[in-house]
Amino acid sequence: MDQHQQNTAVSRAEAEELIRNKLALLPDQPGCYLMKNGEGTIIYVGKAKVLKNRVRSYFNGSHNGKTQRLVSEIRDFDYIITSSNMEALILECNLIKQYHPRYNVLLKDDKTFPYIKITNETHPRLEVTRRVVKDKGKYFGPYPNAFAAQQTKKLLDRLYPLRKCGTLPDKVCLYYHIGQCIAPCEFEVEPGQYETMVQEITKFLNGGHDVVKVDLQRKMEAAAEELNFERAKEYRDQIISIDAVIEKQKITMNDALDRDIFGYAVEKGWMCVQILYMRQGKMIERRGTTFPYYGEEYDDFMTFVTQYYSDNPALPKQILLPLPTEEDEGTEESSSAADEFATMLHNWLKVKVLMPQRGRKSEAVSMAIDNAKIALADKFRLIERDEERSVRASEGLAEWLGLPEVRRIEAFDNSNIQGTNPVSAMVVFTDGKPDKKEYRKYKVKTVVGADDYETMREVVRRRYERMLKEDLTPPDLIVVDGGKGQISAALDILQNELGLYIPVCGLVKDAKHKTAQLMTGDPPEVVPLPRDSQEFYLLQRIQDEVHRFAISFHREQRGKSMIASQLDAIPGIGEKRRKLLLKHFGSIKKIREASIEDFKALSIGEKLAAQILEALNEKENEKE
Repeated sequence: MDQHQQNTAVSRAEAEELIRNKLALLPDQPGCYLMKNGEGTIIYVGKAKVLKNRVRSYFNGSHNGKTQRLVSEIRDFDYIITSSNMEALILECNLIKQYHPRYNVLLKDDKTFPYIKITNETHPRLEVTRRVVKDKGKYFGPYPNAFAAQQTKKLLDRLYPLRKCGTLPDKVCLYYHIGQCIAPCEFEVEPGQYETMVQEITKFLNGGHDVVKVDLQRKMEAAAEELNFERAKEYRDQIISIDAVIEKQKITMNDALDRDIFGYAVEKGWMCVQILYMRQGKMIERRGTTFPYYGEEYDDFMTFVTQYYSDNPALPKQILLPLPTEEDEGTEESSSAADEFATMLHNWLKVKVLMPQRGRKSEAVSMAIDNAKIALADKFRLIERDEERSVRASEGLAEWLGLPEVRRIEAFDNSNIQGTNPVSAMVVFTDGKPDKKEYRKYKVKTVVGADDYETMREVVRRRYERMLKEDLTPPDLIVVDGGKGQISAALDILQNELGLYIPVCGLVKDAKHKTAQLMTGDPPEVVPLPRDSQEFYLLQRIQDEVHRFAISFHREQRGKSMIASQLDAIPGIGEKRRKLLLKHFGSIKKIREASIEDFKALSIGEKLAAQILEALNEKENEKE
């Protein structure tokens, strides 16, 4: 055991002893607990009705994979006592916001909703925003997505001519000429005119579509009677636009209330929460979020809801929540605790919170739960389908190549754009999926210029010499970027120098630099792989991935080389000073922008500092 392992073992043993001692002192009161890693960083925050029972449960018994990972990192914990379980819920929300523990971060729905805002200005404007702040503006929403908010704003812009510009221009613009702005930049506007428009917009956004339509209908008929058919057509188009905006909304209840309806489902350590948004009695959208949970089901669901409303200040008139599931009955978050939670939300948000058990509201909650179950099942089906496809593609590729199996593929690509900084890269795919921790980069050492065959020979030699020396897992297939020449170069090194008989295939690109053909054998021949097959798609992904990896490495090396060459060309700057300058200033740009005084910290005199600045600025001027 080396010194590092000994230190780690000692620190873990000390941590276990510390935790055992603290567990014995835990109170049987409600509160929050803060789990810490070896560096003292808070990695998880939870709440409990009985701290002693909840915290001990992490260190006793078995857990699923996700909770095991959390527990394996815990080296210490703290706790804060509260007077009630509901106080613990609010405290937990605040602690998560303060510390952003990485095992809690997915509990939050970090997507913000769009709102329509009437600004509080002398000449008010309409705008779509995702930030709700106390600036005396009027906010309406949340809208289910940006498109819905923008479509509604676009309609209101046609109906009410508030100003559109951020700052007033010197003269009227196009919006004035098309009747969508009253041009406060050039004409005096009575405050009452704005007040009337703001009231009508407010009425519309609060669900008064029918009232606005009746008024537009009256104006359209009046314009028609006056034979002003063009104006009448404009009113008719506005009525049609209102219908177009609201016709997609599905009416589900007749009381015209704004509601948020929650449902959740759990499976394999994951929770999916679905929220159905009902505005003016119409179901307008749903939104879901999926995250790993580490506590009791209903416990973590309540945490989610609390965090959600702490970040979304625009509230509905009513919130509908599910009752605890049968599995939750009898746990610390039983039905009575759920009722307490509903009461707390009501007192905190000043919103009616219900847990309906029958009727239309109960059906709406069931709909949200069903959506959550389907979304979670879809998540796992997609994962399984993706894995099955990848494995089937690997198996199919083995059949096409006449191999017993192709589980591990190692693919190579070379990059030497403009013949400079030649590099190569290797990616690994296991069972058809990228295994990024196995990726490797190679700086080409023995090849000068753009010689793809010799580069391939060097890199294959280096990779598989190391494989033999360190007894690494050999691949079932080696893929090279190129055709006969690259395949032959790789086979020569493997068979004639290293005595290895690993299958090698080459991927030939077409004129558009896309994967076109698969070649293999000695001598290499084309494998008639169908271009619409999963096997061909797998090879495309491999070739694209290794090319991306090689190019990014080459750009990184070329950038370093360019920086080094600029500094190395200056008399008096060697490798040691170059590294010192880059470490101190951070970049060539920062060095160029420095003053002569800034170089004194590096013990560089005025004369050399002036030479450095002059040389770098000359280079910049040449570029320009």
